[in-house]
Amino acid sequence: MLQWVLTKLVGSKNERELRRLWPIVEKINQWELSYRKLSDKELAAKTDEFRARLQSGQSLDDLLPEAFAAVKNVCWRFTQNRKLIRVRGHDLVWDMVPFDVQLLGAIVLHMGKIAEMATGEGKTLVAVMPAYLNALTGRGVHIVTVNDYLAARDSEWMGEIYRFLGMSVGCLQQGQTPEERRQQYLCDVCYGTNSEFGFDYLRDNSVAIRAEEQVQRGHYYAIVDEVDSILIDEARTPLIISGPATVASSEQYQRYKEPVARLVREQAIECARLAERAQKLLSEGGPREEIGRLLFKIKLAMPRNRQLLRMLEDGEVRRMMEDAELALYQDSRRIELFQLKEELLFAIDEKNNEADLTERGRRFLSPGDPDSFVPPDLVVAFHDIDSDTNLSPEQKEKRRKEVQRRYDEVTERIHAISQLLKAYCLFEKDVHYVVQDNKVIIVDEFTGRLMPGRRWSDGLHQAVEAKEGVQIDRETQTLATVTIQNYFRLYEKLAGMTGTAATEANEFHDIYKLDVVTIPTNKPVRRTDLDDSIFKTRRAKYNAIVQKIKELYSRGQPVLVGTISVEASELLSRMLKREGIPHSVLNAKYHQQEAEIIARAGQRGAVTIATNMAGRGTDIKLGPGVAELGGLFVLGTERHEARRIDYQLRGRCARQGDPGVSKFFISLEDDLMRNFGDSRKIASLLTRLGMKEDEELEHPWLTKAVETAQKRVEQRNYMIRKHTLQYDDVLNLQRQVVYSYRNEVLHSDNPREEIFEVVEEVVREEATKRLESEEPDVEGFLSWVNLHFPLAVKPGDFPWAENADRSAEECLRRIREAYELKIKFEDPGEVKEMERYIVLSAIDRLWQEHLYAMDGLRGGIGLRAYGQRDPLVEYKQEAFAMFQELMGQLKREIVHNLFRSASSLLAFEQFLAALPQKLVKEDVRQLGLETPVLEAPGQLHEPQGDGEEIPEVVLPIRRAGPKMGRNDPCPLDPTKKFKHCCGALGEKTCIKVVLGPEYAPPKKGAKGKRGQEKG
Repeated sequence: MLQWVLTKLVGSKNERELRRLWPIVEKINQWELSYRKLSDKELAAKTDEFRARLQSGQSLDDLLPEAFAAVKNVCWRFTQNRKLIRVRGHDLVWDMVPFDVQLLGAIVLHMGKIAEMATGEGKTLVAVMPAYLNALTGRGVHIVTVNDYLAARDSEWMGEIYRFLGMSVGCLQQGQTPEERRQQYLCDVCYGTNSEFGFDYLRDNSVAIRAEEQVQRGHYYAIVDEVDSILIDEARTPLIISGPATVASSEQYQRYKEPVARLVREQAIECARLAERAQKLLSEGGPREEIGRLLFKIKLAMPRNRQLLRMLEDGEVRRMMEDAELALYQDSRRIELFQLKEELLFAIDEKNNEADLTERGRRFLSPGDPDSFVPPDLVVAFHDIDSDTNLSPEQKEKRRKEVQRRYDEVTERIHAISQLLKAYCLFEKDVHYVVQDNKVIIVDEFTGRLMPGRRWSDGLHQAVEAKEGVQIDRETQTLATVTIQNYFRLYEKLAGMTGTAATEANEFHDIYKLDVVTIPTNKPVRRTDLDDSIFKTRRAKYNAIVQKIKELYSRGQPVLVGTISVEASELLSRMLKREGIPHSVLNAKYHQQEAEIIARAGQRGAVTIATNMAGRGTDIKLGPGVAELGGLFVLGTERHEARRIDYQLRGRCARQGDPGVSKFFISLEDDLMRNFGDSRKIASLLTRLGMKEDEELEHPWLTKAVETAQKRVEQRNYMIRKHTLQYDDVLNLQRQVVYSYRNEVLHSDNPREEIFEVVEEVVREEATKRLESEEPDVEGFLSWVNLHFPLAVKPGDFPWAENADRSAEECLRRIREAYELKIKFEDPGEVKEMERYIVLSAIDRLWQEHLYAMDGLRGGIGLRAYGQRDPLVEYKQEAFAMFQELMGQLKREIVHNLFRSASSLLAFEQFLAALPQKLVKEDVRQLGLETPVLEAPGQLHEPQGDGEEIPEVVLPIRRAGPKMGRNDPCPLDPTKKFKHCCGALGEKTCIKVVLGPEYAPPKKGAKGKRGQEKG
C-alpha cells in the first residue's frame, strides 16, 4: 500500500528518470533550430569543432545537446530536400526527423543504458545520435545488429548522415578478407552482427601471429540493436572457433546408426502395444493407477507418441498419468521408477534434452557381449598390473596400453550411441535443423534463421548427419571460445535498444550492469490484444487458425501469422493452399528475402507466415484502406517459452498510432503446455465444461495461466544462462591472462626480452629445486641444462655447482652467449618474427589443449554433486590447478623451443655446425661405447691413457651449406670441379663453407669421411 501511495505521489523510477531527461531534449531542439541558419558546409564543420573542444577538456556530456542537434538538423535537411538514398538496391526518399521521444532514447543510449522502445518507433535512427557523439573520441563505435542484411542496410541508410558530418562508416559482412575487415574497424562507426564482432575478437587473440593481422582496435562503446535477442536469447550459446579434433573418428556414428535406428523402431512398436493396452483398460473401466502407469511409461519412452497425445486430450486421462508420475517421483518409490525405466530400451527426458540407454537396450544392441558397455576401472586395473610381480616392465606397459585401449573403445561406443539416441529422439528435421546441399544446418531456436557454419559440439552434429544419411564431417575440438556475455562485458560502455526488455530487467542488471528505461511512444498505442483461444488438440487449433485466416482474407484485412518452427509454417502453408488462400512464407529456408516479404505484410489482403522473430528490424507499414479494416491482424499459432518473443510478435502491428489486433491460438499439445503448463488445472476445467475437440475456450484466467508457465520457463532459462556464466567466468579470467600475455608479445618491439625473462625464471626455478634440496642433484641439473641448451657443460665447469644462485647466473651467461652465436646465422629481418613465433606457437598450442581439458572437466564435474560437493567450487579449484600447470608448461615450452627454432633450415644447420661438438668419454662408456672426443668438426683429440686401441665412433656433422653438384666449381679451389675437390673427401658441400676460409685443405692422397682426417 505504501509503495502504491509513494508511486502515485513521486512517480515510478522510470518516470522520475524521464523527467530528468526532458530538459536536455528542450536544449537539443533549441540548438537544432539555430543550426537551420547554417550552410551545409558550416554544419559539417561542426564535427571538427566538437573534436577540438573535446581535446581542450570538455566532456561528451557537455557536447551532447549540440551534437544531437547536428544529427537532427541533417535529417531535417534531407527531408526538406527529399533526398534519395540507395539502400540494398532500392531508392528510398528520406522522410525521417527524430521525434522528442527518439531524442530521449538517444540520451538513454549515451548514458550506457537500455532504451525500451516499441516496434516502429525508429530505433535505427535513434542509434545514430549517440554513435556520432561517442565517435568524436576517435576510438570507434560498434553498432550490433541481429543479421548481416540489417547491418548492411543500416550502414547504407544511416551512413548518409555520418558522411554528411564528415565521419566514416564501415560494415562487417561474412566473407570479407582480414584487410577489408581491418578497414571497416578503422571507420568511426562500424555496423555488424554479434557473431562477426565476437569471432574477430577470437581470431585476433588466437590466430593472428603478427600485429598487422589483428583487425579490431579495442572495445570502447557498443550499441546493441534488439539487445534482448543478442544478450539474452543467444547468450546460452558460446562463440567457438573450432578445428578438427586430433583424435576423432566418425566411423562409430556410421557403424551404430542402423542398430540405433532398429532400437528406436522397436521402442516405437512397444509404445504402440502399451497404448493399445491402456486404451483397452480405459474402455473396460480398469484401475486408474495401472492406466496412469502405462501412460507414464509411454511418456518416458516416446513423449511425442501420437497415440499418447491423442489419449491425453481427455482431461481425466491426463490426470491419471500425472498422478502416476507424481507418485513414482516420491523418494520412497525411486526404486520402482528405476525398474519402470529398465523395462524400456531407453528413456527420454524431454525437458533436459537427454536420452539414456537402459540395461535392456544395451543387451539389444550387443546381445553376445554383455561387457561391451562396461568400461574397465583404470585405477583398479593399473594397480593390479603394477602389483603383479610375474610381469616384466615391458609386459606391464603392454598390459596398461591394452587396458587403456579397451577403455577408449568402450567410452567412444557409449558416447556415439548416446548422441545417436538424442539425434533420433530429440532433434527433429525442419524444427531443430534443415538439410541443404547434403549438409545439416542448424536452425536458430529463437530467430528461426539458418546458422550455416555452426555445428553442435561433442559429436552431436555427426550423429544428426549419420541419421540423415549426409556426409559426416570430422568431430571438432575447441581452439578458442568466449560467451556472448563475456565478449560484451569487454566494452568500456555498453548500451542497447529493443521493444521488449522490461521482463528481463533483472538479468540485464545482474549480468551486464545495464538499467532499462522505458521510452513512451510518439503516439498512443491503438492495438487490441485479444485473449488466447485454447483448444484440446493441435488439429483443432490449426483448423480454427485456417478458418480465422480465411475470414480475415475475405474482408481484405492483412494478417501476419507467427509460428515457432519451420515445420509449423510449412504445415500451415499446405493447409492454406488447400483452401486456395494466396500467401507468403517466411522461414529459415528463405531468410535472404525476409525483409522484403515482411515489409509487404501490411498491404490489403496480404497473408504472411513468419517463423518466430523473422523479419525483426523491418517496419510493416499499412497499405491504403487497411486502417479502416482494423489494421494488421497478428495471429500467433503457439506461445513461445519467453513472453518477450510474444510481445515482439504483437508489436509488429499498430506502429506509430496505427490500429491493429493480436491474438494467440494454443492447444494442450503444444510443447510449452505439455512441459511447463499447469495442464492439470486446465484439463480439469475443460473436462468439467464438457468441451469437445473442436471447441475453443477463451478466458483471461487461461491467458494468465499460460503466462505463468512462460514465467516458469524464463526463470529456468535465466538460471541456465547464469549457471553457464558462473562456469565461464572461471575460464574468462584465464582467457584474459593468456590473451593479455599473447598481445603483449605480439605488439612488443623486443620479444627477446620477453623470452629471456621466461628463461631466467625457469633456470632459477630448476636450480633452486635441484640444488637447494637436502641432497643436491648436481648431475640432474647439468643434464637438464644440456637437454635444453647447447652448452655441453660438465661437472668440472661449475666448481661451486651446489650454489643455486651462482649456478643459475653462470648458466644464464652461457645461454645468452650461445643465443648471440645462434642469431649470427639468422636472417636479421626475420629474427624478431622468429622470436615472437617461439612464444606465440607455445601459447596457441597449449591454450588449445587447455580448452580441451577444461571441456572434459566441465562435462564431468557435475558428478561431484553425488559426493555432496558443490560442482562449481570443485570446478574452480580444479581449473585453478590446471591453469597453474598450463602456465608452467608454457614457460617450459618456450625454453625448450628457444634453440630449436630458426628462420630457415640453412641457418639452423649453420648454427649446429658452428657449435663445439663434444662427447664426454664417461658418458660414452655408460652407453657401452668408447670413442675419440670430437671437439670441433675436422679435429680429432686422441684419448689420453694406457694406449689401448679405441674403436672409432663417427658422429655425423650436418651440412651447413648448399648441396653441390658433382661438376660444379668448388669454392675451396675454383679451378677444380667439386667431384675432384671436396667431393673426393666424401662431402656433399664445400668444406670452406662449413669451416671458414682459414681451413687448410688436406694433403693430396689423404682420404677421410665427413672432413675427418685419419691419423
